Amino acid sequence: MNYYNRCILRAFFGLVTLFFYCEYAVHYLVIFQCGWPDLDAQKADPAILLNNAEERPVKVMFLSDTHLLGSRNGHWFDKLKREWQMYRAFQTAMTIHKPELVFILGDIFDEGLWCSSAEFDRYVARFNSLFYIPQNTQLYVVAGNHDMGFHYKIIPYLNQRFVNAMNAPSVKRVSVRGNHFVLMNSMALEGDGCFLCKPTEMALNRIAKQLKCTKGIGSSCKSKDILKQYSKPILLQHYPMYRESDEICHEVDEAPANIKSEKFRERWECLSKEASEQLLDIMEPRLIVNGHTHHGCRRIHRENILEFTVPSFSWRNKNNPSFLLGVFTPNNYSVSKCYMPVETTVIGIYIIGSIVVFLYLVLKARRGFNYRRLVKLHP
Repeated sequence: MNYYNRCILRAFFGLVTLFFYCEYAVHYLVIFQCGWPDLDAQKADPAILLNNAEERPVKVMFLSDTHLLGSRNGHWFDKLKREWQMYRAFQTAMTIHKPELVFILGDIFDEGLWCSSAEFDRYVARFNSLFYIPQNTQLYVVAGNHDMGFHYKIIPYLNQRFVNAMNAPSVKRVSVRGNHFVLMNSMALEGDGCFLCKPTEMALNRIAKQLKCTKGIGSSCKSKDILKQYSKPILLQHYPMYRESDEICHEVDEAPANIKSEKFRERWECLSKEASEQLLDIMEPRLIVNGHTHHGCRRIHRENILEFTVPSFSWRNKNNPSFLLGVFTPNNYSVSKCYMPVETTVIGIYIIGSIVVFLYLVLKARRGFNYRRLVKLHP
């Protein structure tokens, strides 16, 4: 093998190494840096008695707004790049952290409202492929406005199609070792008696009654209303609770400064103030987790109810995406944020690496040229 072929081969291996790092290894290096939070015994709720104090905590992963692209928006390369990023990040998190439960908080699909039945089926197949989970993990989703439309656009067909394909009714209680996760369709919280709203309100009231009966409150409780263990629920939904804007948010992945102070429209960017207050009154949650805005936020309701807004999981919507890791017992919990590779950083590594490879080839070519000229001058 001559001099130039060796140089080209080395440059090729350099580019392969660069590609491997940026598309695979970087996810392990970044996501490995975060871990499960520790429970603080001093924050345990003394009013909640544990039936089995030896049971291990439940480990949960929360993410939101994957926005799988459809046929309308985005170039094929854009779709390939974003989906590979989400696939690699999700599967890396599964390998490193091994959560017991995964919750995806709406806007699974970018064009669920507009796509045909055939395209929706392909959507679901892609989702199941990208967000494949091992046998010892359970995955649940809630609906977002991109999955079936805002409240005024939802029709029974679109709602039922999503419910059937994703096993995601408007309200669902997932209880694991005394921890109760209540999943809700945010678009069904309008309170106008629509085909979706009234059943949703009834289901939420039923869960609230079960929790109260388990706690020993209420005189009309039946045996079917009593759960094995009482604990305050964790509310999971797509829309954030009512807030005027993201100006109150102070996170690394918060909204950019130029849009942070933009006022939220009730029922569009967040729940209505009335619906938010009703949820807090009826459910009495200990934690609320949601998405929708594509940016991170953390706030406190009524002194001790923490709300997390999880940013988009996709580079298409967020340069520095993240997800949450939570550890739960019936009387305690702890949540931490897990950051993913920053898109602009990865692009920068590609640019710098490519320049280094190019300069290597130029220098080697120049050296080879100088060597041949020297040989001609001194045969």
